[in-house]
Amino acid sequence: MRLSRLFFATLRDDPADADMASHRLLVRAGYVRQLGSGIYSLLPLGFRVQQRIEQVIREEIDAIGGQEMEMPVVHPADLWRESGRYQKIGPEMARFKDRSGRDMVLAMTHEEVVAQLVGDIVNSYRQLPLIVYHFQTKFRDEPRARGGLIRVREFVMKDSYSVDVDQAGLDRSYDLHHAAYQRIFDRLGIPTVAVGSDVGIMGGSGAHEFMFLNQHGEDTLVLCDACGYAANQQIASVGVTADASEEPMLPEEVDTPGTETIASLAAFLDVPTSRTAKAAFFVTGDGRLVTAIVRGDFEVNETKLVNAVKAVGGLRPAQADEIRAAGMEPGYGSPIGAHDTVVVVDRLAADSPNLVAGANRPSVHLRNVNVGRDFTPDVVADIANAREGDPCPTCGEPVRLAQGIEVGNIFKLGSDFTESLGATFVTEDGERRHAIMGSYGIGLGRAMACVVEAHHDGKGIVWPVEVAPYRAHLIAIGAARDPAVTEAADALHERLADAGVDVLYDDRDESPGVKFTDAELLGMPTIVTVSPRSLAAGGAEVTDRASGQREVRPMDAVVEALTA
Repeated sequence: MRLSRLFFATLRDDPADADMASHRLLVRAGYVRQLGSGIYSLLPLGFRVQQRIEQVIREEIDAIGGQEMEMPVVHPADLWRESGRYQKIGPEMARFKDRSGRDMVLAMTHEEVVAQLVGDIVNSYRQLPLIVYHFQTKFRDEPRARGGLIRVREFVMKDSYSVDVDQAGLDRSYDLHHAAYQRIFDRLGIPTVAVGSDVGIMGGSGAHEFMFLNQHGEDTLVLCDACGYAANQQIASVGVTADASEEPMLPEEVDTPGTETIASLAAFLDVPTSRTAKAAFFVTGDGRLVTAIVRGDFEVNETKLVNAVKAVGGLRPAQADEIRAAGMEPGYGSPIGAHDTVVVVDRLAADSPNLVAGANRPSVHLRNVNVGRDFTPDVVADIANAREGDPCPTCGEPVRLAQGIEVGNIFKLGSDFTESLGATFVTEDGERRHAIMGSYGIGLGRAMACVVEAHHDGKGIVWPVEVAPYRAHLIAIGAARDPAVTEAADALHERLADAGVDVLYDDRDESPGVKFTDAELLGMPTIVTVSPRSLAAGGAEVTDRASGQREVRPMDAVVEALTA
């Protein structure tokens, strides 16, 4: 490809809203352009990178027995109603009516379609196990698109689905995908860590996310370097235990003016925050008021809380009038004497004696509050966030927190979707049983962005060979003054093309500075420069973009190196 013909343009300045290197560089180098919030066009260079990523994924999923297919992006809403997710998913799902008035959705994922196809096609255990996958456009109406391709509304995803006869088969398919994902991300040059994660709207019995550690990541990870424990903070267990040796004491009212926060309360009473009880109030999608209690030195984990109360439609913060209607006082609230609320207490708070809690009157707290004696919770569960330095729940060594970007996920779905959509098969014993499914996703645009996050420098992108849009960037310097340069560069370009090497040939009438700057910004693995000086030295100057090492090689050696 001659650069003079390429549909692209580089930018001098960074996008105003770009806070991540991948966002800044992919836009500046002419790989992508924004159409709307969270909606991007892939220009030819960006599309070639996505194709490279797609091929790596295809090869690894084919290697574990995957069969590629394609499923529609527009689904009848009735399919999602059968699974129950039409009601559970909020405005992030795009809903519309077709010209006949039928309710339709833009697909966020394809579990329902696969389950229906399995019900139509699979009749016998002899047809299982199987793995099917496709690359398809998804649309999710994200409320806060950010980071360029990191969080978008429209994107292409590889989603694969395993179908097995039993749980043991699902475990094998899950392990196959886990290993395939590790190979995929190794080939793409994205260092990842697999962490246990929440199943969310997918349901099922377990899930892992493949996380790229990055300071801009939206997910907080809990990691133990001693034993390898790794979990998303959304589900990470808290390893702190309470000192239960202290005997319960009698409650005691204490005036605490101006102490609506845990920090101000602890300072006023001169007690550590670990001796206080923090109350947080939420309303579920189905209208229930939830009162969550954690120890004052912890924060409520909303994902754990959603799972603890099975909150349909998620949670929102409760309003002051909703809290007071249940007999509690904002800033000084507790479940003591409350009514019409679901009380969920964190295990650590339940085991900690003699805490300071709100008295449900302005400027008043109670000392020596004990869960089970002074109020009875509806649910006791781990609903707190693990913290930096807490004991690892597995080995007891201190954990660390890190930010991560999810680049892939895998889910053990079980029979949830096949049951709701009636997908059964006949077993070897002649019984009819629901098939067991797994679901596995990788977003291609996000993977592209993470490659750039992992491989860039102050000059631009540094593509790994596996995903680079072109293997080399050929530059002709001084061609206008020396026809021999043009002749040599054209001949080298032709030889490389004949050898099957993808080369981006900068044949533009631009200054050497512009050409070198663009070459470093675009980031092909190898930069090959033909100039009067290189020809006088016997060939072309070859520069490794990653290391900056350069040397002049004969033309035959250049062709040999790039075709190796």
